[in-house]
Amino acid sequence: MTVLISVWGASPGVGKSTLCAGLSLWLADMGLRVDHFREEEILTRPQFAAVAEDFEATGMVKPETLIAATAQFVDSILVSGDDVVIADALVPFVPSLLAMGHGEETIDAFMTDLTQVLAPVCPVMVFLDGNAEVALPRAARREGAEWLDQYIGKLARYEVSPPVADVASAVTYLLHERAVTLGTVGRKDWGLVVIERADELPPDEVLRVAQRGLRPWMGSAAEHG
Repeated sequence: MTVLISVWGASPGVGKSTLCAGLSLWLADMGLRVDHFREEEILTRPQFAAVAEDFEATGMVKPETLIAATAQFVDSILVSGDDVVIADALVPFVPSLLAMGHGEETIDAFMTDLTQVLAPVCPVMVFLDGNAEVALPRAARREGAEWLDQYIGKLARYEVSPPVADVASAVTYLLHERAVTLGTVGRKDWGLVVIERADELPPDEVLRVAQRGLRPWMGSAAEHG
């Protein structure tokens, strides 16, 4: 049994990458074969070459390209023999679909197809909930002085809804993104672990909460590993 753990959050800066690193070490210590798919690797992994090409050419990616690339990714996981894949901000692509102007009905239909493609790797989403108003400045401190302006500018160029022009409107948009992500995953056959107030917890506590939530799936993976 292979498990795909997709780590998402309510905002940049909420602790996704730190949690992914902690989960990877924990699962490897359990004797499982772990692949840590970092956020930036969607532009470098061969299975997502078509996604990278679309994005670099137009700044957008077609939903059917995302589905085809994910199918190739699933095939590669099954061939590799990995027990667990930790994916930092990969599936279910909701922010990308919203940025492309798709509404919730289209996203829900996309999720039906995506869930079928992901069925062989038992998708589980760990969602770090929290306050974007706190998390965005945290991300800016980590990434550098210009990061926040660049992030807001990117959302503004995509013409997301509700529109983004400053930090306050970015926070409002991220609340919408959060609602769509949790809603569409909750309607599909995915595992879901929500870590409340993740922005208020130290990283080791976030990891402990995630570990408790994931144990039902990890026990099965360990038995088959």
